[in-house]
Amino acid sequence: MPNDAVHGGSSQFAARLVATAVAPLDPATADGPQVLRWPGRRLLVQRGDTELAVRDLDGQGREVRFPAPWPRRYGSVTVSPTGDLAVFAGVHALRAVESTGAVRWEVRHGCWSAAVCTEAHASFSEYADDYHHSHADSGSAAFSSDGKLLWAHIRNHAGCDTNEEWLILDPADGTVLTRAETMTVGSGSGHFPHPNPAYMGLTVGEGEEDSPVLWGHWDGSRLTVQRLVEEVLLAVSPSGEYFLTTDLGQWSLYLHRAEDGIELRHLDAEGAVPPPSSEDDRVRWDYEAAFPYDDTAVVGTEYHADVPRHWLVDPRAMVVRGRIAYPFPVAGSPRSAGQAAWYTVSKDQTTLHLWNLPHRA
Repeated sequence: MPNDAVHGGSSQFAARLVATAVAPLDPATADGPQVLRWPGRRLLVQRGDTELAVRDLDGQGREVRFPAPWPRRYGSVTVSPTGDLAVFAGVHALRAVESTGAVRWEVRHGCWSAAVCTEAHASFSEYADDYHHSHADSGSAAFSSDGKLLWAHIRNHAGCDTNEEWLILDPADGTVLTRAETMTVGSGSGHFPHPNPAYMGLTVGEGEEDSPVLWGHWDGSRLTVQRLVEEVLLAVSPSGEYFLTTDLGQWSLYLHRAEDGIELRHLDAEGAVPPPSSEDDRVRWDYEAAFPYDDTAVVGTEYHADVPRHWLVDPRAMVVRGRIAYPFPVAGSPRSAGQAAWYTVSKDQTTLHLWNLPHRA
């Protein structure tokens, strides 16, 4: 057994509270706080309607605020590892904004609205009052681990026959270095950086059908993409050797080799985890998880419940070693917070907690 935190045969692993961070923005007008992480760097990021708050979780805890070009329901946002540049992935454009409010660059693209929109809108004010734009789907963006590349999922042009694309850009000036069609019809997406800046994961939500994982590799001149159909990307291991997915039905966990995306082994929820309350309830893995150690993943079930259950999974043997025991109740799913840590967010979205395993610190 690679872990020795089972106490008295109870199959419980004690989680240690590493840090508590109070969300900088009012949850009434902001999304819950989240952690963006790269090797040796963690940032707390919270998106509000009028601004983005970014706080260094390591070092001096410096905090910066970026003015938001549009309200939070109009897309997603990411931040550079150095915390000096925010890229807002909006309905009609990728916009790179400095903490001063200066726009470094903007790349316009096709509309994420479900309604046909053929306008190449130059300003948010042109569609601020339109219902379809305010309820549009969205793409996403993320910086590579070294901050030298920006990967972005967009719709490629205005008109009826839009296609979704995966771009790699130079974050210094917005130059598009390469692009590839994703062959998706996404309602939302999320990126998963890899310790090697040449790799990136993208999970695309398409409802109950398809919803693939795209695993990309950029060698400086050619982008190759491995496609995993009907899977959701959960987390990448600290070394970058593996990544973890689940299927759309949340039946199983799948361990993949990052080098080529090959599935190595899987773990069915049924039989591995006791039913939540009765034999009639089916166990489902959450759509989010953490991979704090190469030999340890923390995966949840019943994220929506008052008392969700988090499990310690050994990915190399693909077995559940036991349940995570917290010193106080937590909410939601465990999420990756870099090497040797994961995080949870309080139910009221006001507090973020960082955790680790005390015997592994």
